[in-house]
Order: sequence, then C-alpha cells, then structure tokens
Amino acid sequence: MNSATPIALQENISLRHLNTFGLEASCRYYVAADEANTLQTFLQTSEIQALPKFVLGGGSNMLLVGDIDALLIHNKILGRSVIAEDAQSVVVAIGGGEVWHEIVLWTLENDWGGLENLSLIPGSVGASPIQNIGAYGVEIKDIFVSLQAMHLQTGEIRAFGPDECQFGYRDSVFKRDLRGQYIITQVYFRLSKAPHALHTDYGAIKEELDRQGVTVPTIQAVSKAVVAIRQSKLPDPAVIGNAGSFFKNPEIPLAQFEALKALHPSLPGYVVDAQTMKVPAGWLIEQAGWKGKRIGNHGVHAQQALVLVNHGGAKGADILALSSEIMADVLQKYGIHLDREVNVVGTVA
Repeated sequence: MNSATPIALQENISLRHLNTFGLEASCRYYVAADEANTLQTFLQTSEIQALPKFVLGGGSNMLLVGDIDALLIHNKILGRSVIAEDAQSVVVAIGGGEVWHEIVLWTLENDWGGLENLSLIPGSVGASPIQNIGAYGVEIKDIFVSLQAMHLQTGEIRAFGPDECQFGYRDSVFKRDLRGQYIITQVYFRLSKAPHALHTDYGAIKEELDRQGVTVPTIQAVSKAVVAIRQSKLPDPAVIGNAGSFFKNPEIPLAQFEALKALHPSLPGYVVDAQTMKVPAGWLIEQAGWKGKRIGNHGVHAQQALVLVNHGGAKGADILALSSEIMADVLQKYGIHLDREVNVVGTVA
C-alpha cells in the first residue's frame, strides 16, 4: 500500500522492541508521527481513513496478546516550552511523544515543582493523561491544565480541559467513551516555582530521604528518593520484560476493610474518603502466595508482587491467563476484585 503523504507507511512491522514486556507481535501497518501537521494531512486521505487505527506511545502500559490488525501510529511528536508564567508558577507545553521521565528531569533542572513524585514512570507524555498516571500521592490531574488531541478519523484537533478529561483513578474519558479515537499531540501542565509544596507523606519517601541524609528536602531530593524507591522495587524492562504495576490498587467500602482487618491485622489501608479505603494490590497478591511464582517463561516478580514478568519468550496470552488466575484467587480469598492497570491489546492467535 502506497502513501501519498510525506509520512512513510510500513507494513507488517514487529513490535517486540516497541513494548516493555518484550512480547513478539506485529502490526499490519506502521507510521511514525513526529509532526502534528503532517499527521493531520495523512489522516485525512481517503485510503488512510478506511483503516482501523491504534496509537502507540512508549509501549509501557500494555500487554500484547496478539497482532494488531490496524494502522499503528507511533506518537513521536516532540516539543517543550513555557507558554505562561507568573511569580508563583509556569505553564509548560509538552509534545505527546516526549519521554515522560526526560520531561520530569527537565522540570527539575528549571526548579519547577509538581512532577517530582512522578519520577521514573515509564512511557510518553501523551499517554500520561489517558492513564491519569500517579505515584506517591500525586496524579496528573493535580497539575494538568489542558491538552490538544487529534481525532484519528477526521484529523480534527480538539482541546480538552480537566472536566472534559473526566479523570479518575488511573482512568480518563480516553479509556472509556473516547477510547481509541484520539492521539494526544500536546499536554499543558502548571508547575510551581519555589517555595514548593512537597508531598512526602505517601509511601516510603520520608524514610528514603532520611536514609539519604536529607534534612531539608527539595523537589530534586524528592525525585531522587522516588527514583531510588522505584529502582529497588520495580525491575528494569531492559533486563526483564514487564509493564510495571499490572494491577490497580482496589478501593473497597470501609465496612469491608474493617472486617478484613479483623481477620488479617497486617492488612494496610489508605483513606480515600469517609466510606472508602484503598488496599495495596501487591499486599493481597503476595499474601495469596503469588510473589516470585514462575510458570515456565513468565511469572510474578520476586521483589514486587504487582509486577508480572516475561523471563524470555513468553506469550502475551499466557501472561493474561496468569493475571486472571491471580484475580480469581484474590477474589476467593479476600472478596476483593482486582482490575488490570495495563491495557490488553491485540487479537489472540
């Protein structure tokens, strides 16, 4: 198939190096989109409009269970700039194809606060609002201003504010009503200038700062602590295939939490609101006996029960089946339903 646009269209491309699980799969067609204008023109051609489409960012939050019979659009749209500034804050515009952690480092170099707790999260900037990524008490919605997105069928560009994004826990309208309809070309964040309001109460940040001898923390020190914690818990995808946290932390009614706490005194919990508690999925999975379990060439990571891994040569369908077994076991033992955080993609062979 020949493309009449400046974007080069390729066929039957392997995706093994484009997903952090390192799973073998292919896509029917592939394009790398590095400019919004050329992508818009490309999408408006009749032969391209007829194709089903799939957007790929960093490949870090998906489980490929088979080939993608569609046009895969790889978001490589770059750019970073300050578009507004006052005495307290700056608003930055970031291209959807930028690597998330590289942007975090850029903001730290400029002493702009807001992203430090989200250090070392894999993936692209364009994927961050789709997932409403979060860590250590901070979520994208906390510093989000708006985004620009291009409709994959028409090429029309639309702005989305916080309300239109309908952010939830690891969720947004782009995972529900608008799933698969847009590619995010630019995201706008409002970041603080010093003095910064630090978020160090969640997880082990305070303990890590103490371990590093930090008595007066800065956003740079918080980022360094978060990086150290993540590196101690989460495996490097370059060493062993994984997609980070595979499951969401479930939220359950307070009455259910209290009943479980009576049976399992070590059960951790975090207050969501007066009637809801969040329970660490990793604790449930570990207590159910899955941590470190290996089944052939895939399994559960030995240091972090939230992480499913590809030891080499695994199939996505096998990892999916393992996740279903874990979910069923946790439901049977604790009465808690786990949801997958990763996106399951492709057609099972």
